[in-house]
Amino acid sequence: MPTGDGGSAFSVSNRIRLDISYDGTDFSGWARQPGLRTVCGVLEEAFSTVLRQQIELTVAGRTDAGVHATGQVAHFDVHGGIDEPDRLVRRMARFLPTDVRVTAVTAVSSDFDARFSALRRHYEYRFSTARYGVDPLDVRGVVSWPRVIDLDAMRDASSRLLGLHDFAAFCKRRDGATTVRELQRFDWERVRDRVTAYVSADAFCWSMVRSLVGAMQAVGEGRRSPEWTAALLDARARSSSVTVAPAHGLALVAVDYPGQDELAARNQATREVRGDIPSASGGCC
Repeated sequence: MPTGDGGSAFSVSNRIRLDISYDGTDFSGWARQPGLRTVCGVLEEAFSTVLRQQIELTVAGRTDAGVHATGQVAHFDVHGGIDEPDRLVRRMARFLPTDVRVTAVTAVSSDFDARFSALRRHYEYRFSTARYGVDPLDVRGVVSWPRVIDLDAMRDASSRLLGLHDFAAFCKRRDGATTVRELQRFDWERVRDRVTAYVSADAFCWSMVRSLVGAMQAVGEGRRSPEWTAALLDARARSSSVTVAPAHGLALVAVDYPGQDELAARNQATREVRGDIPSASGGCC
């Protein structure tokens, strides 16, 4: 886990961890793209201005356009060190637009890598089955889905996808990118009209979470069977029968990391498995 207690100077490390929250509605995703407003672009510009040096971020998960985050993690390397992390958090709160917040700034060792050190990412997808749609205060983060659904059937279908599989049927194609992932959690909760999917994996390929949700919605409505979703794991290309759920219902809520003494080994293991995943721009989930 990150070193430092959040209140002391960064005297032993030039690598900085950021914990980040954002409303993805008005962003064209995380990854920097020329001429487009992106989360990475806004943050890099802000930190480069405040710290008076060029800052480049490495992120745990590149969210797609419209996707939100409450637990995004990134890191950057800074020359000369930074004092008073709490002050920097407050300063960035004044400097950044209101739809992106840096919630913590922490010194970490050079072994910490926001992307390659991660053990797993946790996403939540939220939709409402209410006939009237979505409460106005929630409309940017909850999808209106006014249908009668069978949540037990969705849970059955979701459980069949757990484990290490090739999720090609649920992923948009990217040249050279692996679609093998370990899905560690996929379950559902309903509170009155609000339905939430909890999805965790070691990593995700492009559009995977929203495709999983879209497939489960088809099962919940009775248009597909739980056996159909399991059969999709035999596919080696994206399935045209899987609908991608809207982006604004999805949020990255947490990223898990090992302890300090396990970071280097985790980085090596992840790079060996994920070395063919492009690190350039592009969407994720």
